[in-house]
Amino acid sequence: MVEPKSGLLPLIRMPFPTSEVAVNRIEPASAGMPEIARRAAEAKARLEQVSATASSPDGAVTVTVNTSGALQELTFGSRADELPRARLAQAVLAATRRAQVDAAQQLTAIMAPVIGTDSDAMHFLQEQIPSPELPEPEKAAPRWEFTAEESAAPPPPPVRPPRPRPDDDEDFGGPILRRGL
Repeated sequence: MVEPKSGLLPLIRMPFPTSEVAVNRIEPASAGMPEIARRAAEAKARLEQVSATASSPDGAVTVTVNTSGALQELTFGSRADELPRARLAQAVLAATRRAQVDAAQQLTAIMAPVIGTDSDAMHFLQEQIPSPELPEPEKAAPRWEFTAEESAAPPPPPVRPPRPRPDDDEDFGGPILRRGL
């Protein structure tokens, strides 16, 4: 054997595999490919249809989000007119968060047959889903309670003292101009 002048090792020539050998080598790895492709196509079609809707407890706000959690629809009920703006904004955000969590849970249910329920990909996907937040308890308006004594008869209105009478001064009782001076 003649050693090449460049100092490189001689190339080992292997015969080109026949098509029969190539098919046998690839088939075991790709035997499930049509099934995986079918499941992926089904998942894609289902993901395009995913949406989630949530409403505030009082019905003032209803939101709909898509698979990615983006707001698709926002409607206000008649109760929305009675709420202050800050409270209405909180209701919109809370309903949106609940709808986003619902959409994300639908996403994981659709993707489970494709990527597996215990795969690294599924664990990553589940880590991206925010945990649902518990709704904040609504602050009740102050409730005024009266005892039986207080509610029986309302208290009388306060008595106004009489207006003081002007003092009688000599100078102010008669005409300003005097006759006969």
